[in-house]
Amino acid sequence: MPYYQFTAPTGSAVLAHRAEIAAAFTKVHGEVTGAPSAYVQCSFTEVSPDSIFTAGEPTSAPRMVGLIREGRTKETRGKLLNGLADAWCAITGDAREEIALFLVEIPGANVMEGGVILPEASEDPGAIA
Repeated sequence: MPYYQFTAPTGSAVLAHRAEIAAAFTKVHGEVTGAPSAYVQCSFTEVSPDSIFTAGEPTSAPRMVGLIREGRTKETRGKLLNGLADAWCAITGDAREEIALFLVEIPGANVMEGGVILPEASEDPGAIA
């Protein structure tokens, strides 16, 4: 279920290290939430350097939006965000202060994978809330 979507300007270290980042995010997500690695999906979108803005000004820093099943505790979400940020920065050399990660929680009932609608995290025996 987790789907991590990166948007990065051409030339970004994120784009140069796609496979490493995908492997690291898969590992962190599994360790923090109990999800099997087969559930974790990552995609990368390359944009022109003038396509990302913060406070109305262009920024060269990449961004990540992650869709996860709702129902995790604040502590688990914090551990997930910190683990993902640490992995990202260790691989790319990006400064933690320059990256932005956004988690969006959605009900399991709103996701179909492998032809099956997912259970809620609270009803999934292997999930960590």
